[in-house]
Amino acid sequence: MGLLSRWFGRKGTAGARDADPHRAREIVARIVALNPPLALARDHEARLLTAAQQAAGYLGHLVAEMPPAREASAAAWTTDPYIHAFFGAPADVCVPFSRSAELLAYFDEHLGADHAFAVLGMAVDERQTFGVAQHGDSTRTDVAQTTISFSDHQVRLCGESEAALRREIVLRIIDQLVLEGLQKIAADTQRYDSLERERALLKTRLQILERQGAGVRSLTGGDGGFNSAEKFGEAARLRAQIDENDKELAQLPMKTEALDRHLQIICDVLASSSAHFYVLKNTYLLDALNVVVPRGDPRPAREIELRIARLPARQDALRAFSLVRFERANLLPQRDLHERARDVPI
Repeated sequence: MGLLSRWFGRKGTAGARDADPHRAREIVARIVALNPPLALARDHEARLLTAAQQAAGYLGHLVAEMPPAREASAAAWTTDPYIHAFFGAPADVCVPFSRSAELLAYFDEHLGADHAFAVLGMAVDERQTFGVAQHGDSTRTDVAQTTISFSDHQVRLCGESEAALRREIVLRIIDQLVLEGLQKIAADTQRYDSLERERALLKTRLQILERQGAGVRSLTGGDGGFNSAEKFGEAARLRAQIDENDKELAQLPMKTEALDRHLQIICDVLASSSAHFYVLKNTYLLDALNVVVPRGDPRPAREIELRIARLPARQDALRAFSLVRFERANLLPQRDLHERARDVPI
């Protein structure tokens, strides 16, 4: 944990204070690059610096706790319980790496590199099923059991070293937190514009109703079927709606204050990064078929501790992940990938 701890700070409040100020300023520049108008807000650098240090301290600790990278290869499938659980067969291990545009681009840009470190992300499904189990001398086929399966293997983030990869993970999560803040800004702005439009429409309608008593319709009786009492009630209802609308508008920032408000939204998201991104740890005893084996059961099983991340901006996005080391020599030829694609049933 040493290098990452020095880079981002240690756990908790101390982590926010101890985070490297130079690195925190680099993060501030990265945030402003994602939304340049933030640079026009009052005291933007100082405010973002505090929020960036808080986010970097928390995320740096989370990433530092991730287990070391494991070897991802067909050979590792028989020896590593994690690789065995993640993939259905040895031949499946190298496929997502060989299809990863990011990993291929990394090797193209680093011609002398014989390996890369990467994040392997996967969808994980825990399902209750009925299976076969031996009970004494009899075999039962209706035994309730839990299976763990992995799918949608993705390799999107690569690095030349494990330390570099861990730092990049933190920066990418901060990017995503900023994007979540931008979504909140968009919703805030849309609400303000919607209220203004609603207010304008209500005032226009009120003016029409108020003028009905003095306009041409008072001569012809074309008042839309409203009697005086009904028109008075409609006008009162509209005035009440306008008053309520004005109260909501008053609670939102004026356009001259929008930049300050937008900066505060970004700072709030960064400062509360633990509410937007967190990692769950689930421990299982799995047999060779990824069936969960209860504690004390004599069947052969190996323990794995899954790291499952909740991703920002996606309420239902829970993805299992693992840091891995992948050899360039294990990339599959493109013709093999095409043949595998043809063999996949539709």
